[in-house]
Parts: sequence; C-alpha cells; structure tokens
Amino acid sequence: MTAPRRVDPEWLDVLSATDPRALRSRRDLKLINAWMLQTGIMARGLRDQFVDQPPRTIIDLGAGDGTFMLSVARRLAPRWTNIAVTLLDRQDIVSEATLAAFRGLQWRPETIAMDAIDFLECSTDACAVTANLFLHHFERDQLQHLLAGIARIAQAFIACEPRRASLSLLASKMLWALGCNDVSRHDAAVSVRAGFAGCELTGHWPDPARWVLYENSAWLFTHLFVARRKAVPQ
Repeated sequence: MTAPRRVDPEWLDVLSATDPRALRSRRDLKLINAWMLQTGIMARGLRDQFVDQPPRTIIDLGAGDGTFMLSVARRLAPRWTNIAVTLLDRQDIVSEATLAAFRGLQWRPETIAMDAIDFLECSTDACAVTANLFLHHFERDQLQHLLAGIARIAQAFIACEPRRASLSLLASKMLWALGCNDVSRHDAAVSVRAGFAGCELTGHWPDPARWVLYENSAWLFTHLFVARRKAVPQ
C-alpha cells in the first residue's frame, strides 16, 4: 500500500541562492534529472500534445536556473523554433549564458521572479504550461489553487513529478553513490514522500469533462501528468 502524501520543507527552498550548499545541490539536480530521464519525458510530453504545430508560448513553473527547460528546448529545437518561453521562479537565478543558449536555438526566453500562484492569477493565456519536480511542494489546498490557475490559462499542461513509491524512496537514499550533497539527499527523500501516485492529480484537476487527462508512471521514478483541453465543437 502506498503511504499517504506528506509535504515537508526542503532545505534548498530555504537556503540563500548564493549558499555554496545550494549551488552544489542545483548542480546535483541536473544529475538527478538526467538519472530520472526527465528531459526526454518532458520533451515527448510536449511533442505528443502539439503534433500538428508547436506551441507559440511555454510557461515553465518553478524553472530554477532554467537549465532543465534549456535541455528540453535542445531536444525540440530541430523542429520547434521561435518559441516564447517564460522561466518562472521565486528566485531570479537564470544566468545570461543560459538565456543566450535559448536565443541560439531561436527560442525567446523571459525570466520572471514571482510566486507561481500569484503569477497565474494575473496571466491570461498560454499554449503550454510545464512543471518539473514542482507540484509536490504544495499541500492539497494550495495544489488545487495552483492547478485551477493553470487550467484557466493553458491549452496543455505537462508535469513530471516524483513517483511516491518504495522503489523511488530507496533510490533517493542511494544518491550518495552519485556524489550528491546532504541537501540533495535530504530533499530527494522529502520529494518522494510528497510525490504522487495513482490518479491523485487527476482528482485535483478542475472541470475534468473539458479536458483529456493522462496520469501514470514514466520510467522508474517519475509520475507523469498531462492535461489537454478538448477542442470546442464547431
């Protein structure tokens, strides 16, 4: 039986952006994302939802330093160009080198340092909204509020989250073998316990009759949720 969701504070969220342990942990996150195959999962999710033509706009929630979405963009750029991508995070930590790399792919990046729920309340439209290892930070009520904001503006939403399962928890305790620091090891276990299983995100999604929803495991440790707005009959 899967244990109930438990949301506890993650150390990276409270450390200063310039703290050496935080900087090291963000480097660890790149390794963890690669180990979980998150970049490929997210890129495939976007391609599957926009088969006929790419989205004009992508909003990446909890974008951090922007390098995860940059890796996704590199996979998509051979066929997707002139994409306006908004990198949203509470901390302004996207480097000029990362922004330049987006521009080199013919993508148009913008960074916004703002709370995600506040941002969604004042936004009006987005072709695609993405979230990588972000939704699990939110307790039930906040999560429902966040998803309602996404559903209000997005044509499609793709989220890659920790899979709340015994195998994922075991793997989180083995991150020392990859050289991850104490912050990364602590936060990985916390993330798994706050992650998702079954159809929990589907259960929180507003007005599901207007959406095509998919929720399942993706590879070993990732919980994938996809929502696509149904076409309005002509």
